[in-house]
Amino acid sequence: MRIVSLACSNTEIVCALGCSELLVGVDDHSDFPEVVVERLPKVGPDLEIDVDRVAALEPDLVLATLTVPGHEKVVERLEAAGLPYIAPEPVSLEDVYRDILDIGERLGVPDRARRRVGEMRSEIDAGSEAAPADAAGRPSIMIQWWPKPVITPGRRSWASDVVRAAGGRALLAHEELKSRPMSDDEVAELAPDAVVLSWCGVSPSKYRPDVVLRNDRWQELEFVRNKNVFCIGEPYLGRPGPRLVEGFRRLRDVVRAVSPEPSP
Repeated sequence: MRIVSLACSNTEIVCALGCSELLVGVDDHSDFPEVVVERLPKVGPDLEIDVDRVAALEPDLVLATLTVPGHEKVVERLEAAGLPYIAPEPVSLEDVYRDILDIGERLGVPDRARRRVGEMRSEIDAGSEAAPADAAGRPSIMIQWWPKPVITPGRRSWASDVVRAAGGRALLAHEELKSRPMSDDEVAELAPDAVVLSWCGVSPSKYRPDVVLRNDRWQELEFVRNKNVFCIGEPYLGRPGPRLVEGFRRLRDVVRAVSPEPSP
């Protein structure tokens, strides 16, 4: 079977299922596992996929995505070219599990997929069960997908589910949307307990907590005074795949760091 992956998350799912040998091409942004992707032909960045190059690789299945805004146009071109594809659009952690199972079924390794999902559930679900049931008892976490303007996830995001499992509350978890921009005044009004930088398309080595801490509008906020700004790379929160477990672990550390000490 010949697979072309057009999203980092799909590439990582295929490899986590032990099927890296099926990959014959990936998008330009797929960067993990490095030992796998460095040897594969690249078919372009997420919104500028070269469908002719994809077709030339003679795939039995193309793994596209609808989690990247604008990628629907790539999907339209795949369809016009008559290429076999799927385009997952997960909006929850349950959807992520579903998609891993679906890809495992299509690749002929359903047992591996069930094991992988079981491993993810055993850790993330256990954390969720130990977290406070009352939202008021959870610190509010603002994940920044982008800094200017601030873009942060809402209820319809797997990232918000991971925040909840880690014991926190995503800042816009009360809004029925995937994500949206926020003004500095809105952030000040909602006053998150912590900010987590997970800037999409930016190397974590280039994240700038100081930019957040210097914002004039936020100087009186507690998260600035306490320097509660953390960095969790986009690969661990922004990609709906197996590495969300690592994102969960790091978010759990953030929640513990900003939660008040229990009364004696």
